[in-house]
Amino acid sequence: MADVTADIPASPQPENPHSDILAEVTDTEVVMRFGHRRYRVRGLKKAMSYEQLKINLCATDDKDQMHIDHIDLYHAKQRHSFIKQAAIELGVTDEVIKKDLAKVLLKLEQLQDAQIQEAVTPKENTIALSNEEQQHALELLRDPDLLNRILADFNRAGVVGEETNKLMGYLAAVSRKLSNPLAVIIQSTSAAGKSALMNAVLAMMPEEEKIQYSAMTGQSLFYMGETNLKHKILAIAEEEGAEQASYALKLLQSEGELTIASTGKDADGNLTTQEYRVEGPVMLFSTTTAIDIDEELMNRCLVLTVNESREQTQLIHELQRERETLQGLLAQEDKKAILQLHKNAQRLLKPMRIVNPYATQLTFMDNQTRSRRDHMKYLQLIKTITLLHQYQRDIKTVNHNGEVLDYIEVTTEDIATANRLAHEVLGRSLDELPPQTRKLLDMIDALVQTACKTEHLSQPDYRFSRKQLRDAIGWGDTQLKSTSPD
Repeated sequence: MADVTADIPASPQPENPHSDILAEVTDTEVVMRFGHRRYRVRGLKKAMSYEQLKINLCATDDKDQMHIDHIDLYHAKQRHSFIKQAAIELGVTDEVIKKDLAKVLLKLEQLQDAQIQEAVTPKENTIALSNEEQQHALELLRDPDLLNRILADFNRAGVVGEETNKLMGYLAAVSRKLSNPLAVIIQSTSAAGKSALMNAVLAMMPEEEKIQYSAMTGQSLFYMGETNLKHKILAIAEEEGAEQASYALKLLQSEGELTIASTGKDADGNLTTQEYRVEGPVMLFSTTTAIDIDEELMNRCLVLTVNESREQTQLIHELQRERETLQGLLAQEDKKAILQLHKNAQRLLKPMRIVNPYATQLTFMDNQTRSRRDHMKYLQLIKTITLLHQYQRDIKTVNHNGEVLDYIEVTTEDIATANRLAHEVLGRSLDELPPQTRKLLDMIDALVQTACKTEHLSQPDYRFSRKQLRDAIGWGDTQLKSTSPD
């Protein structure tokens, strides 16, 4: 019997249904025109998940009639509502707007897919230093008093006080080169300088090794490219801005990677399941005004608290006034060179194996379960200090299973520095009270002791009002209420 199927040609590949839809695409918006109707789309850059297509959509015509709304194009009820209202405003039938919206949806899917694919494609960023730049950077890294030099450069760059916080922030940023980086949350009341402190640290880090956002959506981390976060700093302006992405952030911090299976479209427009993977490790850097931080996130982070004392405020005021002088103008010019020097030095740091020959002799508080994670932070802090001093250490080798392994060793000076910093920072994290509440309690205690001594009273007999407390410590009512425990 003859094979009748041999003469039947193969079905042609379906054409891309939206390839011929014209659109004007800029950094901020997408514009499409169909006849006398114009559709302007904003917010597409934020649509980094295949599960939703939330945009700001404005429909207009040549008579300046308009309808605008925030809409998720994958939400049938929202589409229906937009079609009805736009048809009324533009004076056309629902069917006209429906056909237009279908074209807008198809084109936006194409653009969204392109931007997601670009985001998940690994990017290589290498900066070549000149011989002079490399020499100056090595001089910094070989400075025997490197940590004090870093603090001095912070001061020269216009960041006064906050010695421990500046150093901890800098070291945490350096830890991005380790297999288990440190994470930092800077906590303070509003306008106390937490963002200024984070930005001061980030300003000393290379642009290609840091990613900074004001906020993140719940799914955005999963589409950031397989290696685009690896050994980099992920800075989020406010911890509240990452609330939707908190699960992914905690998972990335603990596991070192993220994976997600998502529905997308192939080249032919057919639905297909795609797996996206994001590799860490990543150094997480964030700020918050919240008194009570998410406990799971706090357990994974070093919590730094900004100095909100009157003395620190006076130092900041002095610096702000000095910036208005000729000396301040010259200092701003010097600041550019200082920041560039540190960026170049950071580019010369290499990931290295680190061995602590004193590890078995170390001790750490063990009366709380959470100290298990804090102990790891302490050990990572020691390794970070050693890593920063890699150009001042001898590179040693060991043969293991036929492979030669290079490493550098921790010194007793590294441990002493880590002990000093950990005592102040990790000691705070083990406190049951938030830092601002602990500070308030200490001030109340000092107030009561002074008043009882002056009035010859025992402490249980002393009474004071909220107003008396505000007047004594110089806090506003809002700050006092937000800091006081419930």
